[in-house]
Amino acid sequence: MTCCPAPTLTALPALGPAQLWLDWSQQTGARLARLPFDTARAQYAGAVRAGWMPRSMLAARDFERQLDTLERLTLGPWARQV
Repeated sequence: MTCCPAPTLTALPALGPAQLWLDWSQQTGARLARLPFDTARAQYAGAVRAGWMPRSMLAARDFERQLDTLERLTLGPWARQV
């Protein structure tokens, strides 16, 4: 009977403080750049709950498509990827 080989463990490269800072600042910058679009989504949801916008899946789809297009045009590679 043959058994599967044991998995090998490899060490991850150590990141220095400068690299960790750059990674954190890029992630924070991307989150801040996406904030207006997340706010627009929350405002739309609130308007639907308040009855000011129609409770329609088609209207929500159209809103999300327009906002997603605007987000991708504005933020480029930092836009949310689904």
